[in-house]
Amino acid sequence: MLFSMWIPIFGLGIVFVGICVLVGRELDTPFLLALAGLGAITTFLRLAIIRAYFRAGPIGDFDALRRWERRYAIGNYASAILLALLNVVAISAHYPLLHLITVSLVFSFGAGIVSRTSVRPKICVISLLIATIPTIAALALHAFDAHAIPLHAELFLVEAFIVTMITALSLQTVVHLYRSAVEHHTAQHDMAKLARTDALTGLSNRLLLREQFQLHTAMALRAKNQVALHFLDLDGFKAVNDRYGHPAGDALLEQVARRLEGMVRIEDVVSRLGGDEFIVLQVGLRDDTEAELLARRIIREISKPYLVDDVSMSISVSVGIATAPKLGVELERLLACADAALYRAKTGGKARALFCVEADAAIADMAA
Repeated sequence: MLFSMWIPIFGLGIVFVGICVLVGRELDTPFLLALAGLGAITTFLRLAIIRAYFRAGPIGDFDALRRWERRYAIGNYASAILLALLNVVAISAHYPLLHLITVSLVFSFGAGIVSRTSVRPKICVISLLIATIPTIAALALHAFDAHAIPLHAELFLVEAFIVTMITALSLQTVVHLYRSAVEHHTAQHDMAKLARTDALTGLSNRLLLREQFQLHTAMALRAKNQVALHFLDLDGFKAVNDRYGHPAGDALLEQVARRLEGMVRIEDVVSRLGGDEFIVLQVGLRDDTEAELLARRIIREISKPYLVDDVSMSISVSVGIATAPKLGVELERLLACADAALYRAKTGGKARALFCVEADAAIADMAA
């Protein structure tokens, strides 16, 4: 959002420079002409920063984004300082139409930064206060200058009060917009997380598994290593569900999920496809023996007793293993291959781990 709108910056810069040149020449005030030059330079640099940001392309590095944010903030602060100086000069010169225009510029500047930069409240608040506090002070001080105009002091004090109140309201608006933005982005994050995680166990679901599989498979091809897809199906889970009910079955599945997470490395992925079917994506393998060792460990750990509502329960697990890129780099084919190997493991006695062989791959190809 900070870099999304260049037109307000350009427009405000043109108006600022025009006023400074016009009034500086009329009142023969070199300071205003100097402000015009500074305003032109500041506007040009701010627009150049915006252009450079977009030419840099997508920026994923957090530190780099912080640097761009600081550049934007410095430009904002510079514009605020120039506006404040213009108002101090205009108000001290007692040129009512001029100071009406310059105070209006402050209001325009404030409205713009509140709408654009409320997502960064520190930048927004500092910029707003830099522009308004000197303006309020100049209005209040000018009220005490002797002048023949009726209600001169009272009206300038009222104007100072109005600018103060609008500043306070703007600050409150910043707080509201920032909270709304945080709630909006939090909701987006939560929705994205829900779309990619299993509601019961918190593990990744098929969508996130696909994303992670594509990422790690591409890395494996570059590094010339392998990834292994372990297709898990719990043995005896249906009997637990039938005997103790679905709540106990759900609690058991959650414990299985936690055990699986505790067995794998941080870069590996544990997913639940649904029911009592789980996937473990093991990455960075040099050979099949590493996949076999993990599968045996999974069988050993998952087969240990569980305690659900003070009731001891026992299940086991069968595992089918398919590796990429040996068997291809398409997730659905690898899942089908691992599922065929899993079927052989279950029919051969359960609590076993088998690799996908040519016959399994043929079955997977026919199913496809």
